[in-house]
Amino acid sequence: MVKVNGIAESLQKIVEMVSKENLMEYTSKVSSEVRLSGTSEELRAFRYVKETLESFGVSTNLQHNDAYISLPISASLKVNSQPVSCITHSMAASTPKDGLQGEIMYVGKGTDEDYENLHIDNKVVILDGLAVPGAVKKAQDFGAIAAIFINAEYTHEMIVSPVWGNPTPETISLLPNIPVVSVNYHDGLMIKKNLQKGSSSNLHAWIKTEVDTGWRKIPTLTAEIKGSTDSEHYVLFSGHIDSWHYGAMDNGSANATMIEIARILSHYKTDLRRSLRFAFWSGHSHGRYAGSTLYCDANWEDLHDHCVLHINVDSVGAKDAVVLSEANCMAETKELGGRIVEEFTGQTFYGTRFGRAGDQSFLGAGIPSLFMGLSEQELTNTPATEAFAQLFGGGRAGGFGWWWHTTEDTIDKIDPDNLERDCKIYAAVVAKACTDDVIPINQLAAVDELREALLNYQKISINKLDLSVSVKRIEELKNLTSKLQDATVMSLSDECITLVNLGLLKLSRILVPLNYVQGDLFHHDPAMKQFIIPALADIEKLASCQEGDEEYYMLKTKLFRQTNKVNYMLKQAILTVEDVLDKLSS
Repeated sequence: MVKVNGIAESLQKIVEMVSKENLMEYTSKVSSEVRLSGTSEELRAFRYVKETLESFGVSTNLQHNDAYISLPISASLKVNSQPVSCITHSMAASTPKDGLQGEIMYVGKGTDEDYENLHIDNKVVILDGLAVPGAVKKAQDFGAIAAIFINAEYTHEMIVSPVWGNPTPETISLLPNIPVVSVNYHDGLMIKKNLQKGSSSNLHAWIKTEVDTGWRKIPTLTAEIKGSTDSEHYVLFSGHIDSWHYGAMDNGSANATMIEIARILSHYKTDLRRSLRFAFWSGHSHGRYAGSTLYCDANWEDLHDHCVLHINVDSVGAKDAVVLSEANCMAETKELGGRIVEEFTGQTFYGTRFGRAGDQSFLGAGIPSLFMGLSEQELTNTPATEAFAQLFGGGRAGGFGWWWHTTEDTIDKIDPDNLERDCKIYAAVVAKACTDDVIPINQLAAVDELREALLNYQKISINKLDLSVSVKRIEELKNLTSKLQDATVMSLSDECITLVNLGLLKLSRILVPLNYVQGDLFHHDPAMKQFIIPALADIEKLASCQEGDEEYYMLKTKLFRQTNKVNYMLKQAILTVEDVLDKLSS
């Protein structure tokens, strides 16, 4: 292996232990069966991973919990009595046993502008793109009785509910109540040939779907390698085992990466400052991240008090996956992941802000997060990459591959060299997060992101909302955090390292929810688009309201209260940093 400049010698040794052969063997074993959430096939994969980890001397724990899981069973579609191949989706409604039918209306990509001046009531809408929760909800809200999505060359399995994890009495109403199907690009074009956007037509759809949705037991597997110096604090390294079809890339290759890193780091236990906890989820694909959500709910205090970082791995090592510059990160974790990506690939790491996707179920607990996927396809003008462009990589990369969430996600889609490369990057990141004396989190970058957002909101509000206190406090926090960040690169005593780490931890518990959580800390926001500082997202609506309108007064009242929340959280962040700096100087 060519030595990677800038990687510490201890990390270099760890990286050099990554075995391409092991990775392909693990991937092959995990992806030998279809692994629907809560099925016996999935459980066999969990047991294989458990036994493999235990063969390295790593302690494991396999538990089962109740989860709301949705498995698509069958789907049929006819357009003017002509059969069209289709699939239905997790959490979509089943049709009556005789199906349903209605006039088809094309609504483009389903934006507000696409629906403008259209009469959708009792129509079957047909849309371009993947079946995502926001588009389904909008179709339903406008009165559609069913939705047809036009995918790419293949139809892509999706989950169409915005409810994160198990539903509650407050969120059950958010589950879709219309049937949803997807057709491939070519069949979709044939349907659209006879339609003009928004016009009435003589095209009628007959749709029949069956989706098996309900409560079932799903497994969660955890394992731990204890740190030697600060063992009570840990890095959480997670990925899901459940799959659509054979799921060699999504998520067999990621499971293989976790197994290989467990094998390697089991030889370096004494080098780990803090512990490394592995978590393998079910319910990712068929329960909207039910496994990771259940784990958070059951371990909230432990996560809040002791978890320093969440690293997630999904869909790595694919053939032609040459773009590594767009992986998900938070502002405060970008430097940790980006520097290692740049060292290994030579690519400038831009990073993409986390959306409400992946197993990012720990934001309310205030845990910084890094990565979801890592390597992607190049952006092209094919239907598949156009569909994926905004779903992955912030529009600058082409997603995980045309086979993602299809029957074609098989072992031949894995490039052994790419999988080895991706695993080495993860190994270096995980090891660094566990071994650095000071937790490698750049809180100044997090503050800068919040500051930029507040200044933008101040500009947008057009004097309709007073954010002067928020802006004053973020400037004060930036100054203080800059001093704290300077302290993290100094030569510190063990006592001071402990002080700094506890300060960084407490600061994350404030800044992560401020930046990423709209509701309270103990629930989970829906899987819908979310803005920076979600508490203030309605400022754009307020800015567009006429002063004196009823909506104006209601929004202003809401945002006044939300501004109090933001100001209070910033005050707590200031006090936290001041306390650490005072203790360091005493």
